[in-house]
Amino acid sequence: MTDAQAAERRKWLALALLATTQFVIVLDVAIVNVAIPSIAQDLSFSEQNLTWIPNAYALTFGGFLLLGGRMADLLGRRRLFMAGLMLFSVASLFGGFAASEVQLIVARAAQGLGAAMLAPSALSMVTNMFAEGAERNKALGVWGAVSGSGGAAGVLLGGVLTEYAGWEWVLWVNVPIGIVAALLAPRLLVESRRESDLRHFDALGAITVTAGLSLLVFALVDTIDVGLGSTQTLTLLAVSFALLTAFVFIERRSVDPLMPFRIFRLRTLTGANVVGLLVGAALFAMFFFLSRYMQEVLGYSALKAGLSYLPLAVVIIASAGFASVLVTRLGIKPVLVTGLAFVAVSLVWFAQVSVDASYAADLLAPMLIVAAGLGFAFVPVTIAAVSRVSQDESGLASGLINTSQQIGGALGLAILGTIASSKTNDLMTVAQGAPAALPGALTEGFQIAFLAGAGFAVIGIVATLLLIRGEDSKAVVGASAAELPVA
Repeated sequence: MTDAQAAERRKWLALALLATTQFVIVLDVAIVNVAIPSIAQDLSFSEQNLTWIPNAYALTFGGFLLLGGRMADLLGRRRLFMAGLMLFSVASLFGGFAASEVQLIVARAAQGLGAAMLAPSALSMVTNMFAEGAERNKALGVWGAVSGSGGAAGVLLGGVLTEYAGWEWVLWVNVPIGIVAALLAPRLLVESRRESDLRHFDALGAITVTAGLSLLVFALVDTIDVGLGSTQTLTLLAVSFALLTAFVFIERRSVDPLMPFRIFRLRTLTGANVVGLLVGAALFAMFFFLSRYMQEVLGYSALKAGLSYLPLAVVIIASAGFASVLVTRLGIKPVLVTGLAFVAVSLVWFAQVSVDASYAADLLAPMLIVAAGLGFAFVPVTIAAVSRVSQDESGLASGLINTSQQIGGALGLAILGTIASSKTNDLMTVAQGAPAALPGALTEGFQIAFLAGAGFAVIGIVATLLLIRGEDSKAVVGASAAELPVA
């Protein structure tokens, strides 16, 4: 094997390592949801604290992503990747041994912090390893496949592990993966960071943006318990807005800002983040409501609900690979619009579900369509988010797109959750709280939430057409037939 062949082989092995860690990060958002009833019973969780099992992870993950991306640029991407990996693995180990509510919630928050260090540094290394064009499109096709399928796989794996091994294993499963990744990282990953004489760390900017984003995520994810129009939510949103406004003023005066706003002069990057937020808003909520519908209305067990997602996960992987080929041939914009159209159609279809629906006749087809849409959306939006970004700012761009998707997910769940619960509560009031009316009331709430989610996807199509520059869309086209990746 020549040196060039060895370097090429090492590069794709590095991609496999980075993609595996991204898969685990996305998987951990969903994997505990199925195990929550078992956790509640074993650790005697109070009802109001149950939501903190997923929310503690979401809070630190979404709040620290932007900071994690900039730290990767400044301190070294491989260094931050390994530090995040160690924190994530240790937190997973301790979470499985948790003996109380507080211990588990703290472990989940530490997991989220580790993930916020891992995700942007991993994506920025992928961006820098592969040249813009067919090679990067193929690599980001793999990235899109693992990102899109992680949520579905989390529900599936969570159901299997909870049923046959115990809830602890939904956390412990991360530990052996983390150990192997930590051993391979120094051999496969090359250190890189921003090369600059000015190495000032914008501490005040870091504090304000992290506090602002964390409060924003908390305000949104807690609306399921307190309501979107509650005093708590409105107060937290106001404080978050004030902190983020202060961050903007600080950055405009900083010598070496944490967030150089010149990056938003790249219209395609800005458009990709807007679309990423809308995709997150539509799809995070879809998984949440679909899982509830299968278990609370159709009476599926946690294991059966998890297994129901298996075709969806398989199609996401296939469609993401195909999407990377299509982006290289057609450009970013046509593939992204097609993916969002698939998402909109599938959500309108889900809005037709009934109390006595069957999996094969009513759920499988829209699941396959939304899976195709996920692959076709995640790949081009990720390519667009890092398009024309300098190597020095690749960590920042990676942190931005991850943040947009996480904030979008929290925002979508808050808005659609409020819409669904409002409809359900109104119907139950009319029925005077009769238990027999609950399945129908839940179903109608889910129906209107699915329709609203389709609206997010349609807005995403409009944003794609207006904000993604045609020149940038076509810039990834033109590879020769020999260079085209195989799905």
